[in-house]
Amino acid sequence: MTATKTNERPGTRAVHRYCGMSASKARQVLDLIRGEDVQRAAEILNGVEREAAEVIGKVLTSAVANAAHNDQQNPEELYVSACYADEGATMKRWRPRARGRATRIRKRTCHITVIVSRLPADQLELRRRRMEAVSANRSRRVDASRRRADLSGRLSRRRAAAAEKAAAEEAAAEEAEAEETVTDETVGEDALSDEATTDEAEAEAETTEVPRAAKATRAAKAKKATKAEAEAEAEPEIEDSAEDGASEDADASAGDDEKSEDE
Repeated sequence: MTATKTNERPGTRAVHRYCGMSASKARQVLDLIRGEDVQRAAEILNGVEREAAEVIGKVLTSAVANAAHNDQQNPEELYVSACYADEGATMKRWRPRARGRATRIRKRTCHITVIVSRLPADQLELRRRRMEAVSANRSRRVDASRRRADLSGRLSRRRAAAAEKAAAEEAAAEEAEAEETVTDETVGEDALSDEATTDEAEAEAETTEVPRAAKATRAAKAKKATKAEAEAEAEPEIEDSAEDGASEDADASAGDDEKSEDE
């Protein structure tokens, strides 16, 4: 039984002919994407740091575009069913060497072929279930993140409300302190005004009491002078009465002496 020829394999293909590299270099990269779906194959080619990866990536993109445009297939349901590199023409060049000799240089080429086909039904079903599981898991993560975001939003709103409340309380406390300070200043001003009024009243009382004291002092002095004058006037009378009493006593003693003599 003969095998399927390369040009008779089913699927949509794209061919890059006379690529300027050897077939062995292209085959090393083609082995990495064989049997993979087109999305995974594109990711692999993007991660490979070889010159052949860029060329093969362009061939893969062309094959997917041919399948979508010519065969009306869904690009998400395609996979790389076959890929190979055939040797192309080899260009001969010569390089001069020592002693008049020359060395042959072979510039090899290759023909890169990439064939994409639709995935089997069982694999599509498995892939669909896997994608549903991934989507459900992603939905759960999104819902959880949204819940966390809502919770954090609530917490942030609560924190903002608490901060606003604290700021309002601080403002109210500052206003109360300011009012108390104003009240204390007013009371102090009233006390100062009362003290000033009291001082003024005392000063006025002192100014009014000074003439009164002076008048009382003058009156006392006048009274003392009057009393002294009265005492001065009364002293001669007392002396006269004393002299009269002395004369009377002398007369009495004289009479007593006379009576004793007569006896």
